[in-house]
Amino acid sequence: MGERWSAFTASPFLPAIVLTFILAAAAGLFAGSYTYNMANPTPHRIPAAVVGPTGTANATAFVSGMEKALNGSLELHRYPSDAAARRGVEEQEVFAILTFRTDRVDFAVAGAAGASVAQLLTETALPVARAAGVPVRISDVKPLQKGDPRGLALFYVSLAAVVIGFIGAIQLSIHASELNPWERIAFTAAYSLLGAFTIASVVDWWLGALHLPFVESWLILAFTMFTSGMVFTMFNTLMGRWAMLPTWVLLVMLGNPSSGGAVSWPLLPSLLGHIGRWLPPGASINANHTAVYFGNAQHVFPFAVLAGWAFVSLAVFWSWRRRHPGGREHNPAHAGTAPGTGAGASAV
Repeated sequence: MGERWSAFTASPFLPAIVLTFILAAAAGLFAGSYTYNMANPTPHRIPAAVVGPTGTANATAFVSGMEKALNGSLELHRYPSDAAARRGVEEQEVFAILTFRTDRVDFAVAGAAGASVAQLLTETALPVARAAGVPVRISDVKPLQKGDPRGLALFYVSLAAVVIGFIGAIQLSIHASELNPWERIAFTAAYSLLGAFTIASVVDWWLGALHLPFVESWLILAFTMFTSGMVFTMFNTLMGRWAMLPTWVLLVMLGNPSSGGAVSWPLLPSLLGHIGRWLPPGASINANHTAVYFGNAQHVFPFAVLAGWAFVSLAVFWSWRRRHPGGREHNPAHAGTAPGTGAGASAV
C-alpha cells in the first residue's frame, strides 16, 4: 500500500486530480465574483454637487424624492457656484450637479465619470421630478466619447493589459525558462511596451473606439502589463508551479470586478469598491480613465498603486531569485512542470 501511494504521489495523476478540483472551484468563484459585483449594481454612496438655495419647496421635494428612491445613498456637497461644481466634476469629486433655480432644477450628470451612475441618476430623476411636480432639466456635462457609448472600452483595454501581462510572464517561464533574473525583467518590460503600443493602436487608430492621449495611455497600459507580469513572477518565485492560482485570484477574480471599469465604484459593494482601487486593474482603469476624460486633473494615487505592486514584486523576485524555477546558472523545473518531468509541459 505504501509503495502504491508513493508511486501515485510521484505520478502526474496527483497534480492532475488536484487541478481538476481547483479548476472546478475556480470556475464557480469566477462566475460568482463577476455576478456579485456586476449583475445587480446597488448605489451605496453617490457624491453630488449642490448649487443654489436648498430650502425652497422644489429643492426640498426633489432632494427628498431622490434620497428615497436611492435609499439615502445620495451624498450632497455644497459648492458656491456652477463653475466650482464643474471643477468638482473635473476633479472626480462628484458624479452630478444639482442646481436649484427659482423655477426648476437643473440636474447635470457626468457620463464620463461613471456611465452606470449617470444612467441610474437619469432614470431616477425623471420619475421623481414628475411625482414631486418639480420641473427638471437633465443634461450631461461630461459625456462619453461617441465610439464608447456604454463606457466599457477602457475596462476591456485594461483587462487585456492585465491578462496579457501575466500570460506573457507564464510563457517566458515555459518557453524561455533559461533567462537569468535581469533578462527576465528586461523581456517583461519589452513585451509590455510593445503589447501596450499594440493595444492602444488598435483601439484608437484602427477601430477609432476611443481617442486616446496616445503616449500617456500607452505608458499606463505598459506599466499595467509590466506590473501584472511581475506579480506572476513573484508568485512563481514563492510558489513554483502553483503561481497561477494566486495571480488569477488577485488580478482577475478580485481585481477586475472591483476595478470600477464595468460598474462604477459607487454602485459596487462598498468594501470591494475600496479594495479595487488598491489593486493593479483598478489602478490601471483609474489612471487611463482620468487621462482620457479628465486630462488636466490626473492623480498620483493610481500610479503609486501600480508602482507599489511592481516594486514589491521585483523586490521579492530579486531577493529570492535563486528559488525562481528558471535561469541558466541553476535551472530546476519551471512553473509549468512537475519536478523531474522535463521542460516541455505547458502552464496554461
